Amino acid sequence: MSVTAGSRIAAALFAASCIAQPLAAQATGSLASQLAGIVAPSEVRLASGRPGPRYWQQRADYRIDATLDPVTETLRGIERITYRNNAPESIPHLWMHVEQNICAKESLTNQLNQPPLVFLSSAFDFSCQGFDGGLVLESVKVNGTDAKYLVTGTTMRVDLARPLPSGGTLTLDIVWRFRVPAYGAGRMGHDGALYELGQWYPRMAVYDDVKGWNADPYIGAGEFYLEYGRFDVSITVPFDYVVAATGTLKNPDDVLTPAQRERLARAKTSETPIAIIGDEVGTDATRPEAVGTQVWRFSADSVRDFAFAAAPNFRWDASGYDGILIHTFYRPSATRWPEANRMAREAVKYFSEQWMRYPYPQMSSVEGPIEGMEYPMLTFDPAGPSREELQWVVAHEIGHQWSPMVVGVNERLYPWMDEGFNTFIDLANSARYFSGSPYGDSIEVHPLHLYGDHAIAGQEQPLITRPVESRDLFWTGYQKPALMMQVLRFQVLGRDVFDPAFRDYLKTWAFKHPTPSDFFRIMRDNTGVELDRFWADWVYGTTRPDIAVEAIDNGEKGATVTLQNRGTMQLPILLRVTFADGSVENVKLPVEAWNLGDTFVYRVKNGKKVVRAQVDPDMLLPDTDRTNNGRELR
Repeated sequence: MSVTAGSRIAAALFAASCIAQPLAAQATGSLASQLAGIVAPSEVRLASGRPGPRYWQQRADYRIDATLDPVTETLRGIERITYRNNAPESIPHLWMHVEQNICAKESLTNQLNQPPLVFLSSAFDFSCQGFDGGLVLESVKVNGTDAKYLVTGTTMRVDLARPLPSGGTLTLDIVWRFRVPAYGAGRMGHDGALYELGQWYPRMAVYDDVKGWNADPYIGAGEFYLEYGRFDVSITVPFDYVVAATGTLKNPDDVLTPAQRERLARAKTSETPIAIIGDEVGTDATRPEAVGTQVWRFSADSVRDFAFAAAPNFRWDASGYDGILIHTFYRPSATRWPEANRMAREAVKYFSEQWMRYPYPQMSSVEGPIEGMEYPMLTFDPAGPSREELQWVVAHEIGHQWSPMVVGVNERLYPWMDEGFNTFIDLANSARYFSGSPYGDSIEVHPLHLYGDHAIAGQEQPLITRPVESRDLFWTGYQKPALMMQVLRFQVLGRDVFDPAFRDYLKTWAFKHPTPSDFFRIMRDNTGVELDRFWADWVYGTTRPDIAVEAIDNGEKGATVTLQNRGTMQLPILLRVTFADGSVENVKLPVEAWNLGDTFVYRVKNGKKVVRAQVDPDMLLPDTDRTNNGRELR
């Protein structure tokens, strides 16, 4: 070990010891108990925040034959699910998601008249904009026998003739169809001949050790929680269509021309995009056969979902990173999209090198009518009104590959662990991509700048709020958790302590289902820092940060600066002291400064006279009242 490296490690360990918070005594008793016991440590989920020797999760493998008919705007499917019960108990029935029913006239979403989610300039309307549709089930069989089932909105219960024992496997065969809405709750649909298909097939709900069945209805705001497995999917489309999908294309010789296959081979090792389909877009030259239909076959393993897009006029660019193919599909009208492949490649590269290597063989980004939606190895993105907004949405949806596609959190309950963690990693990636520009130099502080507009006393909700109950999901699901992670990384722990811990969380829970308590515990285990009060303030409460400079005293025994926490959130203290001789001292005090109460007296040790004291002079922390942050002696 070099002296420099050893010094860095020693400094990091010293920093961690300086900020170690006390245990539950630092928080209110009931809240501390709740933080410690969301899921009690056991042989399933260890006190270290890791899966235990008896950790289990179910497995669902899918074989689907789907046919898209653009003339009738209909998608049909024949589906077989092979479901394995790895739980330690028998299961008497199954719960499934049939999420196309969100577009049915009698859906819960339409009954409740759910308002759109508005995120700055983007809006997600969950009403399907008046479309009267829904899934038509033609047949449901369990192990080859007609099954008894009950559909309630977007969920379906399938009763079993005999309980499925622990370790047992069954097959579920379903035949279904539905008309594709133009605007399917903001997450799928079609724009003329272009189709983007998500939530398009009946899917298994998660049965886990925390809640048993997770069969929460799909109303709109809450996204998805799904089991991992293998998908083998065949998609029949008109001959002139090109398909982008989750997984690896298994029959390129059937659906691609020799020129396209040769370009793809070159793209895999190319840092710059190669046009797989360029100026010849929309002509017969893009297809190996100009008649009838074609079947595109894809397979994917260790994924929790499958989506696809299809159109007759896709431009298609591809490049490679570390053996991973990066695809972008877009219409000729999307004039900003020639840069999208570089944006996508840089996102995969940054997230892989900074946090955890992308585990799949390809990543596809598709331009279309959907404002932004993520699926394994595939995202739907808008054309983009500006270069900055295009980069943000392309990279943000790709960032979801890490959470929740690989780290399979429950998005119906914990959007802060999904959208929030993703927004956190996106900010640094955008800053890097636009480095040296005003946008690049300011994007990382965006959540902090939003604090005053969204953290409104009496109106703000805790991050733990379910998304369907959140009045400001943009804040509670996206921006505030990103701010929380930035404060933890830069001000509480420091990068040298935070980064390895967060990487370990991602790698440890890859292809598994972590809960908040697993995340809290693994961060504590890695950093050696008890963060109960931090999680209480940020995740479970709406505490208010407000640190003030109360007094400056240049007494006979030396100068002191009295600081007061006038808020209810405990944060580290960033203090700048200016002395009579013009010199300046920057002081960082750990959160333990507040251990004995809401007043802390900082004692100056250099014997100099203090003329000015300023809290958080560079505005790195949230603060509800900055007018009391400074005091000056005249």
